[in-house]
Parts: sequence; C-alpha cells; structure tokens
Amino acid sequence: MGPILEPSPMDSEATRVLLDRVAGGDAGAVDELLRRHRPALVAFVGVHLDATIQSKFDASDIVQDAQAEMARRLSDYLLRRPMPFPVWARKTAYERLLKSRRSYRTGRRAVARERGGIDRSSAMLVQTLVSREPTPSEDACAKEFAGRIARAVESLSRTDREMLFLHQTQGLSHEEIGHLLGIDGAAARKRYGRALFRLQKAMGTAGPRENDHG
Repeated sequence: MGPILEPSPMDSEATRVLLDRVAGGDAGAVDELLRRHRPALVAFVGVHLDATIQSKFDASDIVQDAQAEMARRLSDYLLRRPMPFPVWARKTAYERLLKSRRSYRTGRRAVARERGGIDRSSAMLVQTLVSREPTPSEDACAKEFAGRIARAVESLSRTDREMLFLHQTQGLSHEEIGHLLGIDGAAARKRYGRALFRLQKAMGTAGPRENDHG
C-alpha cells in the first residue's frame, strides 16, 4: 500500500497563521511553513515517480527544488492567493516533477510509451477501485475483478490515469484538480468524466462505483 496523503488539501488554521506571519515580514515563518508542508509533498511526488526514472530522481530532491521556487514566488502568491496554499504547493511540486520527467525522457533515445506500465500511483488507483477485502468465498472472483481493473487502468493514457488517481485516490475536488493542472473546475470535471468512461469501456462493464467528492 502506498503512503496515505492528505485527502483534501485546504488551508489549516496553522497554515493561515504562518501565511499571515510571512506577509508581516517574519522570515522565520517561511522556513516553518515550507517545513510543515514538506512531508505531504514528498509523499505526493513519490507516488508519481515512474519506476523507470526512480533511479535518477528522488522525491526529496524534486520537492527541495520545488520549495526553493515556492520561496521565491511566495510574495506573489500572498498578493493573489489564487488557491489554498497546500494546493499551490502541490501544483508547484507537480510542475517540477513534470519538468524532471520531460528532461529525463528527452535525454533518452527511446521515449517511454504514453500507455502501459503500472506505477505506484496506478497501483494505488487499482487498490482504491477494488475498494474492499473479499470474503473467502468471493476471493477467486475478486482476484479476477482486480485483474480486469488493473488491465483496464494500464490501457489508459497517463492523463486519464492521473485524473482518476487525483479524484478517486487523493480525494481532490474537481476544482482542486483544476488548480493543479491549470484548468478550471468544469473542465477538470469533464476530463474526469471522460477518463472514467474510458475506464468503464476498457473493462467492458458499467465500471466501478464512482466515489464523487465534488
């Protein structure tokens, strides 16, 4: 099982206090703010590292680079506050991850396929969609069903898998996913719906029950 990540990254009271201290010129609050959110970011990036690039990139290093960028851009964030701070932090780390991924693949002669390969985030998605432990009498059917889900997830594009992972496994709302991907909430909802439809089509069934968080 992968790491348990925060289900819905909204600003906590502690985060709001730290942001107010930063806005008031408290330099020490910047370090405290970044340190407070670092474990969640490392876990978030960690489950998105492809098996093929884990030997080259470490989640902690990616988060360190992302937080250095966050520190540089924090004053602009405080002026606009376009989204909850944890969402902005994840967005910054996610963009850094994508940049690292592109850099790795550009330097390779054989670019990894867009489809195929169950990475940690995909495995967590499969686990979420299976949803419960079977009884002994259900075990054989449950294993067959889990295999069908795994094959269906593997057949999806990375984008579709990511939409399903962020909503189903991370519990992010469509609005939060929109912030993360740089699109509006309505567009994120539509992308999620299309990804869910393609998953259901790949399974050849009505698909697993959707746990809609918004």
